[in-house]
Amino acid sequence: MSHAEELEIKGYTQFAFDTRLAAWAKHTISISAPILSDPSYEKWWRHQRTWFVGVDAMPNDSKGRLPDGPPLAGEVINFVGTQFGFNGPWHKGQLSVCFPGYPQRDSQESEAQHKFRLTRDAAHVDGLYGEGPAKRRHFREAHQFILGIPLNAAAEEDSPLVVWQGSHLIMQDMFAQAFAGIAEAQWSKVDVTDAYHAARQRCFETCRRVIVHAQPGESYIIQKFALHGVAPWTGISDSGAFRMIAYFRPLSPIAIGR
Repeated sequence: MSHAEELEIKGYTQFAFDTRLAAWAKHTISISAPILSDPSYEKWWRHQRTWFVGVDAMPNDSKGRLPDGPPLAGEVINFVGTQFGFNGPWHKGQLSVCFPGYPQRDSQESEAQHKFRLTRDAAHVDGLYGEGPAKRRHFREAHQFILGIPLNAAAEEDSPLVVWQGSHLIMQDMFAQAFAGIAEAQWSKVDVTDAYHAARQRCFETCRRVIVHAQPGESYIIQKFALHGVAPWTGISDSGAFRMIAYFRPLSPIAIGR
């Protein structure tokens, strides 16, 4: 099965080791320490400092290159060029870092929210935000794809990404029905909370939860509507242990079609 077919059927596809991507990952992790200790990024620490969210924290340029580093290159980069017509510009990448004990309960989290993170990996669809005290859901932004690039060697038990296989098809149909007959410019005003929760439950009941685990030099693409999350850390809690992944989610004009 080709990568394009896997993405269409499963909602994700993984790429094998690539020396070009490995060089990029090696350089990126070598300059990551100052990012984690930068006071301006203190806002990105979550769950009693067991997760550094790191949105837009990577100092890459529009070509994905970090200071004094190699270009962002490899088979997966070629794939997004041919499959999505995306050849940049690359936004500032997310530096997602988890540590042993993730997730500890945040002070602002309810017991139910924390339990959902523990038992359902905080499963979500990107670009669909919960807003206000009631966390009503609105579709605020669409991505072309989600690209994950592991930066350090980590075990499968060390808070990996998880995806509900085939969930993108359920979510895609949910959005199509919710926005039927509504102008695209008005989609963000539609409250899709109830429809989303029902679709998410169908995903839990009918889609296989898959751990998407990779090592430096490897990578993966997640379909933009796939239900995904981060698993709790169940690995060995050695001193200094962590897992670090760079994520890119290029924005696109909102579109529901496959």
